[in-house]
Amino acid sequence: MIKDLYIARGPLCAFVAEGLCWGSFAALVPALKRQAGLSDAGLGTALLIGAIVAFGAMWLAPRLEPVLSRWMLPVLSGVMVAGFLLVGLAESWLIFCLAMVIAPVGAGSCDVAMNARISVLEARHGRPLMNMAHGIFSLAYACAAMAGGLAREVGFGPFAVYSVIALIIAGLAVVMLAAPVSDQDDDAGAGHVPGLGWLGLLPFGLIVLIGFMTEQGTEGWSALHLERGHGAGAAEGALGPAILGLTMAFGRFSGQAVVMRFSESVVLRFAAMLAAVGAVVAAWGPGIAFGYAGFAMVGLGVSVVAPMALAWAGRVTPAGQKAKAISRVAVMGYAGFFIGPPIMGFLAQGFGLSWSFTVIAGALLLVPLVLVPWGLRGAPR
Repeated sequence: MIKDLYIARGPLCAFVAEGLCWGSFAALVPALKRQAGLSDAGLGTALLIGAIVAFGAMWLAPRLEPVLSRWMLPVLSGVMVAGFLLVGLAESWLIFCLAMVIAPVGAGSCDVAMNARISVLEARHGRPLMNMAHGIFSLAYACAAMAGGLAREVGFGPFAVYSVIALIIAGLAVVMLAAPVSDQDDDAGAGHVPGLGWLGLLPFGLIVLIGFMTEQGTEGWSALHLERGHGAGAAEGALGPAILGLTMAFGRFSGQAVVMRFSESVVLRFAAMLAAVGAVVAAWGPGIAFGYAGFAMVGLGVSVVAPMALAWAGRVTPAGQKAKAISRVAVMGYAGFFIGPPIMGFLAQGFGLSWSFTVIAGALLLVPLVLVPWGLRGAPR
């Protein structure tokens, strides 16, 4: 584990930077809304605009590689934190919306670059690193969320919080710059392997989409399901997303060891089926204990779905094309972040939350039954 941390120290610092920014944002949303005078609709609109622009930035990220080279991660991390500093200063919807364009542009582009670099390092050193990287993001996110909440309790405003985070990220940027990873491979012959087109990358993108859709949808609605379906109190309901977060972090760090013994396709099949069973147990179990057990199974299973699919896509992509491939997979997959909660809400309104989680289970079953076989057929051996 220590060796892996050293090998991947540059891009891992970018994963930490993203976790710090987004985790603190989650904790500061109530304060940010008050400061900028935002309604729920105003906040949602700003986030949607930022998400749309971020999708475009993900497309363009590979084109920045030849221009920025070793400065890629430090510069994009700087753009991201600059956007969040502006968020901390926003006192109107217009400024908040502008900030939520700048921050996701930096974060989306950085996301593509850091995942591509992890993929390059996996190929270069023959070690699985993707699950560890996403686990570190989850850990940084959780720590930043808790620290941001405590900072609010003692009276610190959003800009003060992001000023501290900016200083931390400045230190992380030094490590990123000192340990650059280019999108190249030491094997000169690797570049002659045919690249994957859209059709070849589509199953990986859909797997990532389903993984992120499950994560966001379940995190956003688990507490409400426990309170509505099982009469849980506020604290008992909050334990649902807490269990999801803890089991996802555990699953991602454990996946680091599991993938050394089994292929991505085997792990994805098992993980998706475990998460699907967990969603059904949480949806239809007769008591709150079944709800907790179901969400724990969902967390353990879904934790490795997105990172494993990204790692698989990177592994079957020839050197020099990894950033482009990861960009395409990320654009497809990260749509799950935005469609998961609305889909859950629409289904809950029409049929109830139990059926919402059942539909999520059905989507997860597409991974072992359709998407993994598709990926095995389309990917070069």
